[in-house]
Order: sequence, then C-alpha cells, then structure tokens
Amino acid sequence: MKDIRRKTVKDLLSSPEKYAGQEVDVKGWVRTRRGNKNVQFIALNDGSTINNLQIVLDLEKFSEESLKPVTTGSSIHVQGLLVESQGKGQSVEVQANELEIYGTADPAEYPLQKKGHSLEFLREIAHLRPRTNTFGAVLRIRHALAYAVHKFFNDKGFYYFHTPLITESDCEGAGAMFQVTTLPLNNIPLTETGEVDYSQDFFGGQAALTVSGQLEGELGATALGCIYTFGPTFRAENSNTPRHLSEFWMIEPEMAFYEIQDNMDLAEEFIKYCIAYALDNCKDDIQFLNDHFDKGLIERLNFVLSNDFVRLSYTDGVKILEESGQKFEFPVYWGVDLASEHERYLVEKHFKRPVILTDYPKEIKAFYMKMNDDGKTVRAMDVLFPQIGEIIGGSQREESYEKLRARMEELNMQDMPWYMDTRKFGSVPHSGFGLGFERLVLFVTGMQNIRDVIPFPRYPKNCTF
Repeated sequence: MKDIRRKTVKDLLSSPEKYAGQEVDVKGWVRTRRGNKNVQFIALNDGSTINNLQIVLDLEKFSEESLKPVTTGSSIHVQGLLVESQGKGQSVEVQANELEIYGTADPAEYPLQKKGHSLEFLREIAHLRPRTNTFGAVLRIRHALAYAVHKFFNDKGFYYFHTPLITESDCEGAGAMFQVTTLPLNNIPLTETGEVDYSQDFFGGQAALTVSGQLEGELGATALGCIYTFGPTFRAENSNTPRHLSEFWMIEPEMAFYEIQDNMDLAEEFIKYCIAYALDNCKDDIQFLNDHFDKGLIERLNFVLSNDFVRLSYTDGVKILEESGQKFEFPVYWGVDLASEHERYLVEKHFKRPVILTDYPKEIKAFYMKMNDDGKTVRAMDVLFPQIGEIIGGSQREESYEKLRARMEELNMQDMPWYMDTRKFGSVPHSGFGLGFERLVLFVTGMQNIRDVIPFPRYPKNCTF
C-alpha cells in the first residue's frame, strides 16, 4: 500500500470534483458485494454518511480466491483511482488497485445480512445495530442535535453547568430513584431501631442517582445568570412504554430574571433551532428515514418550524377536551394529569400545531413552581408536540422563601437548606425547563420507540451491552 492520507466516504461523495482522477485511500465495512466473472462491485461504508461508495475490482487484478473473505460485514482497506461512475446510483466510484482485508465476517454467523430486520430484533443485538443504515442515520442525527444544543446556548451567552449524578435530593418528589450504596447487601448494618444505618455508607447518608439537575442548576443561575445542564438522568419507574427510558439525557436551562413568558419564548426558539439545524446538516439521513420509516417526517419537521406555538391555559385545554366529543381511554376533568392521548388531541386534531399549555393545578406539579394568585394553579408550562405529547416541561420557580417553605411543609418534604438559601440571599424571579433529549431525537428521526434513539437503552429488565 502507498502512503496516501485516508479520505472518508463522506469526503469523496460530497466533493467528487476535488478528488476526481486522483488515487485515493478508503477504509470501511462491506455492505454488499456483487458482480460477475469479470468484475466485482463492493458497496463500502465507513459510518461517515448514509451513502455507500462503490468499489470496482477488475478480476484481472484480483483473483476470485483472494476476494472470498470479502463478505457483508467484513472490513477492508482500498487504494485506487476515483473516477466518474458508469453505472446508475452513484456519481463516482473507486477503481481498486490494491486491497487489504482487515477483518472477516462469516456469513453463516453475521446477523446483519442484506435483508430487512425488525427493530425488535435489532434491540437484541444492540452492539451491532449501529452498523445498519437506520441506526447509523439515527446516531448521526443524535450527534448533530447534541451539537446544536451546545451551539444554541453558547451563542445566547449561557454557561454549560455540570450538576452531580449522585445526590441526596429527589427533585421531582416521586421517589423513583436508583439507590447508590457500598453497604454489603447480604449483611446490611442496622441501627438500634432496626433501620438501615446509612452512617456507615460511603457518603454517610442515603444517596441515589439523580432524576434531574434542576435544583443544582438553579444554584448556578443565581451566580452566572443563565446556565444549562446536559447530562444523563435516571428514573426507577417500571414504565414499559415507547416514550420512557430508565437512563436518558436531559437538557435543563435555568435563567435568573426570566419570568414565565420569557421561559416560553426561549423553549420555542430553542426547539425550533435544533430542528432547523438537523434539517440543514442531516439532509441525507433525514431523507432516508422519511423514505423508509415515516413518509411525513420532513413535512412535519418543516410544519413545526413554520408555525407559532399555540399558548393556552390548562383550564382552557381541559374545556376543549371535555367538549371535543372524543372518546379517550383515560377520563378528562379539571385536576387530572393529562395523558399523552389528551396532549396529542390538542396538538394533532384541535390546533394542528404545537401547543404550550400553562397554569396547571398545583397538586399535579412539583413543589418548586411559582403559585399563581388564584392559589390553585402554578406557573408551569409544558410544550406538546405531534406524535410525542409532552416534549418540554418547565415553570417559573417560586422565588419567595416563605411561600416555598410553606409549600414544602404542605407536602411533608425534608428540609434542603442549601436550596432554600437561594431564596434567602438575593432571591430573584427565575425560570427554567427540561427537555428529554431522546424525545427530541425521537421527533426529529420519526422513530416510534424511544429505545431506538439511544445507542444502548436501559429499561426495566434490560441492562445488557
């Protein structure tokens, strides 16, 4: 092999005029191989793009015996001339001069042969599914969206703030947390009253994996003004639905001096920015998913970008649902925590565009949300999307020490002096929201199950790979 700098498949296909007529060096995995007694064609992919690069092997240069190991899934190194393609389906191809086989894949054992595989089957081989066209597309889009998140907030002057994964506080108050302990489970130390003696545990108290970085994010906002978190969170809920994971990534901006209207404006601007970024930078991948999984994907993404989000109160939303004549699986009444079917009705059938629902009953929302003057509702906001339901949840936070203390006592919550101090020392109006990153990826890719938009999903009874 000659000493030539390697080019990615994306490099060669996106700038063919730059490399045409040159000898190039490419490496990747074989998607397919076909041909006749005179010539063989290999579809090569290296993960840089959804598209394959055609490699042409003249059998006067390469023996059939030497090509036997080159099967679907094998990895190869090729050097050859990049020329205009004579066949259909590609603009350029590589006429191979040299071939090196890195690794083989026995067709009798390799599970990703050239045929359709169900998404359920691919979850069983999650260590290999990133090699498929579908999951390659999803993971490239996921990367682009993650980059867009950081770019959006950086360009608006926000600071990336790292919050702890191990915590003593249950932000949401639901208690569905994964406990973290070094205590021996076969001989747990007990106190004289028979309770677990957490003083002997690593942290000297009961600790768990975080369900949210919000509370610590508020601390950052009271110092830096506007911050955002972007990291893994964990929920120990036994939820086997297409919309829930036990480990997922959350984006949580917190902003000092933002009130609820500012919060809604930011949420709409943010999510539109991310969708637009994906459409601009992942055209081939989104087109592939549109063609093979969701024929209305691109139309739906553009629809969100071109329409202002409806903003209405929870009370008005419930009234619309009650008067809709629609038969819902779960009953609708004022005070109920709306189900996905209710949220999607408002978005998909009534308004036919995304909705920001505000002013929820205090009983169904978290303790930290600012109370409205009516004493019954709080300044919450949920962004509802087609096919997803809630994609963002947020609120204006209660900045009054006395009101927050009263609410925590009402809920019999344990004291958090470090959190309450932000209300004692220079308290300000502030707001924030949380976006489940996988739900955003779910919407932008058009996939139907959230387990298919994260490389290695965690859900009840599954922690493999």
